[in-house]
Amino acid sequence: MLFGRLDFSRSTVLCLVIMKLYILGTGTAIPRIERGSSAYLVTTPGVNVLIDVGPAVVRRLLERGYEVDDVDVLVLTHFHVDHTADLSTFFFACNYGNVTRTKPLTIIGGRGIAGFYRGLQAIYPWVRPKQYGLTVRRLVNNSMKFGGVTITAVPVNHNPESIAVRLDGKRSITFSGDTGHSPNLTRLADRTNVLVAECSFPERKAKGHLNFAALDKIVQKARPKQVVLTHLYPDWDDYRGVLHAPYLLGEDGMEITL
Repeated sequence: MLFGRLDFSRSTVLCLVIMKLYILGTGTAIPRIERGSSAYLVTTPGVNVLIDVGPAVVRRLLERGYEVDDVDVLVLTHFHVDHTADLSTFFFACNYGNVTRTKPLTIIGGRGIAGFYRGLQAIYPWVRPKQYGLTVRRLVNNSMKFGGVTITAVPVNHNPESIAVRLDGKRSITFSGDTGHSPNLTRLADRTNVLVAECSFPERKAKGHLNFAALDKIVQKARPKQVVLTHLYPDWDDYRGVLHAPYLLGEDGMEITL
């Protein structure tokens, strides 16, 4: 046998898994049983990153076996409610959950992220950290490194604060956030292992969003190895076409190991 006898303890498995993507939600602001609002958790040996925190995301973390205390970096792609509604719940759980959080937390966002957090504090004063350090960082056209993973953010065409983000370690995952056609996204996603891309509609056009034809133009230039479609409106329920590689229709609960 090529590998002989291996001890697949938890530590051994963690060493073998370079990046794991948990798709917590693939939907929109429209309430649906099948699809929660778009949100994603990326785990690595050095850092865990949560992308967006819309309605019920804290519970979805629990369903995947994770607590808010397991998240090191939280990225907000923009401030719409389906991407931020559970942020106050997240902070509450950090202060008053099963275990009071003590390790640092970094929040990354686009233009206006500091003001957005101050506004949340004004409404809910108890979101202020009790026993942990909180850093709020604006990240646009720049990169930061956390635990061996480089996070890069660029502006995209949705809201003034909207960003797409790329996580680079031994592998890479790129998240479009909500966006219309964006040359910045094309450049950011260049040769990425996985592109998690909003594809709101199969055919219908809407300002600030992508349909499949618009996304395909980005993919043909960026050449990602795999593309997961997300931020899916109910229009996709009636889709009768066939998706070929590298496309994959996202589903809540999906897991991808890189």
